[in-house]
Amino acid sequence: MAGNHTQTKFVLLGIADSPFAQTPLFVLFLLIYIVTLVGNVGIISLVRMSPSLHTPMYFFLTHFALIDICYSTAISPRMLADLLSEDKTISFTGCMMQFLTFVFFGSAECYLLAVMAYDRHIAICHPMLYVTIISNHVCWQLVASSYLFAFLSAILCTWYTFGCSFCGPSHINHFFCDVVPVLNLVCPDNHSSEMVIFAFLTINVVGTSVVILLSYISILCTVLRMCSAQSRARAFHTCASHLMAIIIFFGTGFFMYLQPPSSHKSLDKVASLFYTVVTPMLNPFIYSLRNKEVKGALLKFEESIRSLFTFSLEAMCARRHLRGTS
Repeated sequence: MAGNHTQTKFVLLGIADSPFAQTPLFVLFLLIYIVTLVGNVGIISLVRMSPSLHTPMYFFLTHFALIDICYSTAISPRMLADLLSEDKTISFTGCMMQFLTFVFFGSAECYLLAVMAYDRHIAICHPMLYVTIISNHVCWQLVASSYLFAFLSAILCTWYTFGCSFCGPSHINHFFCDVVPVLNLVCPDNHSSEMVIFAFLTINVVGTSVVILLSYISILCTVLRMCSAQSRARAFHTCASHLMAIIIFFGTGFFMYLQPPSSHKSLDKVASLFYTVVTPMLNPFIYSLRNKEVKGALLKFEESIRSLFTFSLEAMCARRHLRGTS
C-alpha cells in the first residue's frame, strides 16, 4: 500500500450513544437481517426452480439478490455484534476488508441496476431482437463485466483510502468503515486521495445513472408511441419494480456521496442504514409484490408444496388403514 499509517486499530462509535437503545436496535436490525437473507434466498430459489422465470430479466434478478445478501452481510453482522459489545474496536486490516467488500458489492449493485435498465430497454424498444441481443452468452458477459468493474473500483478506492497516513484520532464516527468517516481520520494532506476516490464514486454512481436515464428516456419515447393503452400499461408495469429499486438505492447514494465532505452530518448514519440494511430487505418485496410472473411462480410453488403435503398425508393414512385391516 502506498503511504504509511500508524493506526493498528479503529473504534467504531456505532449508531446510538445511549446504552438503553442498544438492545432494541439489536433486535430490530437482527430481524431486518434475517428477513433480508430469507427474502433474497427465496428469490434466488424461486427463480432457479421455476422454468417460467428462466429468462434474462430473472437471471439478472438472481445476481441482484445475491449481491444484496453479500452487501448486507458485509455490514450487518459486525454492526449487530457492536450493539451488544462494549469493545467496538476493529483492526486496521478488518476495517480495510470491510471497506473493500462494501465498495465492491455497492459498485456491483450500481452496475447491475444499469444492466437491468439496458435489458428493459431492449425488451420494450426492440422486442423482435430481444432474444438475439440478450442471449445467454451476453447475459453472462454483462454480469461478469459488472463484477469486474466493481472489483477494480473497490481495489483502487481501498488503495487510495488506506494507503494514506493515519496519524490522527482512531474513532470512526460511524457504524462501519465507510469512505467519508475513514477519510476524516487521514492526515491533512489527503486532498489528492479524496479527488481520486470522488472520481471513482462519480463514475460508479453518475455513470450508471446516465445509462439508466438514457435507457428509460428511450423506453418512455417508445411507450408513448404505442397505440394501445393496455400495451403502455404493461410496459410501465414491467419497469415499475426496477424503477422503485433504482429510486431507493440511488436516492440515498446521491445524498451520501455526492455532497461536500464538510456538509456530512449525523443524518448520514440514517441514510447509510437505509441503503446498507433496509434496502436489501425491501428489494425482494419490491420485485415479488409488483411482479405478476414472480407472484404466479410463487403460487405454483405453494400449490406444489400443498399437493406434496396432501399426497404424503393420504399415503400415511392409507398405510395406517392397511395396518388396521391386517
